[in-house]
Amino acid sequence: MKCLLVYDIPNDGARTKVADFCLDYGLERIQYSAFQGDLVRTHQEELMLKIKKRMGKLPGNVQLFPICEKDWRQRLVYIKERKAS
Repeated sequence: MKCLLVYDIPNDGARTKVADFCLDYGLERIQYSAFQGDLVRTHQEELMLKIKKRMGKLPGNVQLFPICEKDWRQRLVYIKERKAS
């Protein structure tokens, strides 16, 4: 299932580790604090448990949104790459 994971984590170390977890699960970074990709439900739950454990008592907001294929296909996207200097 397609998923979107977004977070707001003030602690640099925790934020970096959460990004690493997302990459480990095959998610693609689409913004500094947003990842997307395919995750079965068990992997969604596994990832969120790892994140929760890593965050401990640190403040933060991590949200994972499963998105059905129909809605995913209807998303609107605008991307303009930066010119290489």
